[in-house]
Amino acid sequence: MKVAVIGAGNSGLISIKCCLDEGLEPTCYERSEDIGGLWRFTTIVRSVKKHPSFSSTGQWEVTTEKNGKQDTTIFDAVLVCSGHHSDPYYPLEDFPGINTFKGEHFHSREYKNSKAFNGKRVVVVGMGNSGADIAVELSRTAAQVFLSTRRGSWVMSRVFEHGYPWDICFDTRFQNWLRNTLPTSFVIWLTEKKMNAWFDHANFGLQPRDSTQFKEPLFNDELPSRITCGYVVVKPDVTEFTETSLKFEDGTSVENIDVVIFATGYRFSFPFLDESIIKVKDNKISLYRNIFPENLEKPTLGVIGLIQPLGPIMSSSEIQARWVTRVFKGLCTLPPPDAIRKDIEKKKEIAMSRFGPRREHTIQVDYIEYLDELTTDIGCKPNILELLTKDPVLAFKIIFGPCTPAQFRLTGPGKWPIARKQIMTTWDRIMKPTKTRVVKSQDRSSMSVIFGVGGLCILALLLAVIMYKN
Repeated sequence: MKVAVIGAGNSGLISIKCCLDEGLEPTCYERSEDIGGLWRFTTIVRSVKKHPSFSSTGQWEVTTEKNGKQDTTIFDAVLVCSGHHSDPYYPLEDFPGINTFKGEHFHSREYKNSKAFNGKRVVVVGMGNSGADIAVELSRTAAQVFLSTRRGSWVMSRVFEHGYPWDICFDTRFQNWLRNTLPTSFVIWLTEKKMNAWFDHANFGLQPRDSTQFKEPLFNDELPSRITCGYVVVKPDVTEFTETSLKFEDGTSVENIDVVIFATGYRFSFPFLDESIIKVKDNKISLYRNIFPENLEKPTLGVIGLIQPLGPIMSSSEIQARWVTRVFKGLCTLPPPDAIRKDIEKKKEIAMSRFGPRREHTIQVDYIEYLDELTTDIGCKPNILELLTKDPVLAFKIIFGPCTPAQFRLTGPGKWPIARKQIMTTWDRIMKPTKTRVVKSQDRSSMSVIFGVGGLCILALLLAVIMYKN
């Protein structure tokens, strides 16, 4: 079975491997002469069209262009791995007076380094991860940096609780269960308390305008200190441009601005696909499980990586690719069209209630819930209740430890003989890079007993809730 893989970034490389694991024959198309995905741009897929015999064969005609010459190849299936950070969202029409501004302005995608901004006054519009990173870097060379944010954001350090990475602490099954079980108001209160433990966001002008809907936080270890030192000045939304200045929502303005960088995000598009296959409107799209177009007669085209999980994208794309390649082979089946449409609408409602209606949140998903759904179909989701009776130590690690890809290699297709060892030694690998100077550990036996008893109590409570629900 020949499969076209469009894009050789993170999701594309993972998809190639999953195709090979399932005995498929992948051919990868990448814009550049090398792997790298988003950051490389030269060769290119021009069109992906249904073969005349699609209704019976599910085949596709993929037309590519290289050095001015086009070539068309027939494939049995297609994996679209082009990501969602290639088409800049650049809404200049939302900024009155931008055409009169005499300074330089461009999208953050064009920013490369801070050398050209020495001594200049710069405004960065938008406070996602890119906007904050650019503002911090420019604050070391520019005369002054202003960071404009419409809604604010929770800012987190990459070094989280006890020095561990954020997702290692956040993406555990127990933490996820708590977030989705406890009353929403309590979860919001707990989230605000934890986010403000590092610094009070309101004092820095960063507190989100709407804290009832959780978005992916902003990670930046330096932003608070750059604000404290005055190198970065936080401003509200821009309301108007003049020839040399910008006015803001609170009535203030900044003068003599040399450069404006719009860190306004991206929108996803599929220029090589006809709208009858995939239609994108206002950054919204209808895909079954964020992968399959809802109206295809044959499930032979899937989109990999068009999600924004509250966790790592690489492991999410891997599970997607593992599931899709098995669908291609007929080992996993899709439900009837009516069930697919109902599932898509249900997932949209859940996403709306959790993350809100903003265009940048339309592909946000709950990391663990999403992976569990796909791996249930594959047959590789860990059976925690069974493990509690057969291997309680491993079950404890799965419930309270980070949800790593090895959890989905314990059983079923793609099983790894060393998956258990991988899970049991996760913390050793996480801390290995930092332990370059060996420090003698203090006696923590008493604390271990306390934590052990506490953990067993929590585990008993969890089991009671699960059994009650069943």
